[in-house]
This record gives sequence, C-alpha cells and structure tokens, in this order.
Amino acid sequence: MENASKALIIAGAILLAILLISLGIYIFTQAQTVVNGSGMTQAEVSSFNSQFLKYEKTIKGSEVKSLIQEVNINNSQDDSKEKQIKLILPTASSSGGATGETTVTTYKTSGITNTKSYKVEVTEYGKDGRITEMTITETTPTTH
Repeated sequence: MENASKALIIAGAILLAILLISLGIYIFTQAQTVVNGSGMTQAEVSSFNSQFLKYEKTIKGSEVKSLIQEVNINNSQDDSKEKQIKLILPTASSSGGATGETTVTTYKTSGITNTKSYKVEVTEYGKDGRITEMTITETTPTTH
C-alpha cells in the first residue's frame, strides 16, 4: 500500500511538471509574437492600408479633408502610437506636438481649399508593410 501511494505522488508530480512546462512554452510563444512585430497579420495590414490608399492620387480639397479626418480618427484610437500615420501637408496644419516632432497626432484642415487639387502620395511604409507617412502637395492647374 505504501508503494502505491508513493507511485501516485510521483505520477502527480510528473503531471504537474508537464503542466508547468506547457504553460511556460505557451507564455513564451505569446510573448514572441508581441516582440516580433505589431501583431498584425497580412490581411489586417492590407485592410488598414486600403482605407488610406484610396486617396493616393490627385484629388480635390474636400477629399483631402476627408483623408485628414480619417488619419486623425486613426491616430486618436491608437494609444500605443504604433499605427500612427504622419501627414506632410502643404501648410503647417498640425497640432499636438512641437515643431519637427514626429508624434503629432492631430492635423487641421484649415489650410486646405475645397476647390484646389492636391496630390496625395504614400511616402513611407513601416517594417510590417503598414503605411506610416503620407505627403499631400498642392498641384498647379494646367493651362491649354
């Protein structure tokens, strides 16, 4: 009887050790995904980029204002600043940070005129393929 109880104690200790090792491996793999990147899958990156890529062309000022509002919403919802998009505007239309600071999260639409045309370009992607910077320049009308 004494041998049987010792065998049960040893079996229980082995099962507990296996459980602890499995838990350690699970925590390690979860931590690796956080360390290796933003944790966004390729589909999530494509979905994120598509909401801004639709503006990458020559558009009117009213559409530029819509883009700026979308960027402001995106930036305000991202507390970690990992998914922030920086806009380079034709006028100094940003607030929320010092001059030259890259953590500006709010952009103003006051310098954008609805009737003028602007060229929107993606100028920088992050290491995970996500848009991190867009440049907006005013285009001059062509005369014939």
